[in-house]
Amino acid sequence: MDFTFTEEQQAVVEAAKALFADVAPDGVPSPALTPGAVADDFDRALWSRLADADLLGVLIDAEHGGVGLDPIALCLVLRESAKVLARVPLLESAAAAYAVGAHGGEESKRRVLPAAARGELVLTVAASGRTGHDPAELAVTAQRDGDSWILNGLQTAVPWAQNADLIVVPGHTTEGRTVLALVPREQPGLAIAEQISTSGERLGELRLESVRVTASDVIDADGAWDGLRDLLATGTCALALGLGEGVLRMTSEYTGKREQFGHPVATFQAVAVQAADRYIDLRAMEATLWQAAWRVSTGAAGALPTTGDVAVAKIWASDGVRRVVQTAQHLHGGFGADTDYPLHRYHAWAKQLELSLGPAAAHEEALGDLLAAHALG
Repeated sequence: MDFTFTEEQQAVVEAAKALFADVAPDGVPSPALTPGAVADDFDRALWSRLADADLLGVLIDAEHGGVGLDPIALCLVLRESAKVLARVPLLESAAAAYAVGAHGGEESKRRVLPAAARGELVLTVAASGRTGHDPAELAVTAQRDGDSWILNGLQTAVPWAQNADLIVVPGHTTEGRTVLALVPREQPGLAIAEQISTSGERLGELRLESVRVTASDVIDADGAWDGLRDLLATGTCALALGLGEGVLRMTSEYTGKREQFGHPVATFQAVAVQAADRYIDLRAMEATLWQAAWRVSTGAAGALPTTGDVAVAKIWASDGVRRVVQTAQHLHGGFGADTDYPLHRYHAWAKQLELSLGPAAAHEEALGDLLAAHALG
């Protein structure tokens, strides 16, 4: 495999690094210090800066005001954002816009994509189903009614639901097909109840009772939901990788300065071995991430469907990011739990990413099903 990035992708990384360099993890609201949700909204100032730097339009075609790159480029930006715990719906909004650009009608593209690239329209995706353990596309029914569609059902743990302008909701038809509905947050029949994530951010439980959307706001192309779901999972892996790299760097700096018995603790064999193990985790997370991102970006054929590579990446991301933060807490000693130090924030975010869109066990089961259905020769 060749993991060399293109000049355009490298330019996106440099732009992201420059922008996120001014974001201080110490300033991220702490779930340990804040009862309830840590904030009512995401970081709008940072969102505006992302728009000014053209990073919100990475996956949007140039004709609609975007940059026109691929999911690999988005994952590179997400990786940098997670290193500083950037509180923005970059993954959800970009992935939803990508689905509209790839499968939506011309009217939806004209209405959604330019505004999304400018940061004026925020999108999110309902991808957790009723409980977080069942298929999201089965949680809502979608029934055609003339020039409209009627949606009924429930979706849980929708990120940034209270702050997004449009929510992409998958639903299943009586024929067993999956469609994607672009539902405005204030749509009649849609109720949003507050939930709170492990990281302290607001989530939304969506209840849809006879929610009516026009046919132009429904994407019924085959494969649209599968592609969006794979992109969301792959982007989550990129966030986990960036967070893990930030934590390991923080641990390296701390153990290099912290002394016991007159020597930096980083020179002790037990410490070095644990750090080396976590470095191996990160490299495995990175290799499987780029394999999945490449499949998602290109649609290239493989021994298994793209979902198989995404499952492998998510398994490594879920288990790997957990091991990285646990080791970091151990090597920091009591200092790692100090709420004046940012590590406890990373720990909370890591747990949220570990479980987001399914923990490792769920993806292991999915991978097993794929292996059983596809003979490898």
